[in-house]
Amino acid sequence: MQVADNTVVQFNYTLKSEEGDTLDTNVGNTPLAYLHGHKGMLEGIEAALTGKNEGDSFSITLAPEDAYGERKDEMIQRVPVKHLHGAKNWKAGMMATVHTEQGERQVTVAKVGKFMADIDMNHPLAGLTLIFDLEVVSVREATEEEIAHGHAHGEGGHHH
Repeated sequence: MQVADNTVVQFNYTLKSEEGDTLDTNVGNTPLAYLHGHKGMLEGIEAALTGKNEGDSFSITLAPEDAYGERKDEMIQRVPVKHLHGAKNWKAGMMATVHTEQGERQVTVAKVGKFMADIDMNHPLAGLTLIFDLEVVSVREATEEEIAHGHAHGEGGHHH
């Protein structure tokens, strides 16, 4: 079966930097599952998977604007340390959670003082050209419930 809208796709990936360094992979673990055509995946990956078949393996390169966007300097903000959640002692490079008007958000601590911290609200992969090695493990028709919920259920997908 071919990858098309309203199919559930399970795939393995290895994410690499432009320099070839592995940044993340799920190879050796449960394949990632998503509902194709429902904006549950990076657009560039979804476009590359369209029309592929079970067993296909290939690589794609995504520019920042097709992946996690360009880095924006205005996304670095100064906040009171007491607003950082997830640890007691903060150091630059650590991930924290902050409460915003849009809900909880994961941020990177850029610099920390006694009372204030500079946090980077850019996605950690923003500004990077990324290489994805993809392997389509399985493709199946989505159930009516998955289509109604807008995501894949079961192994590698969402569990209710």
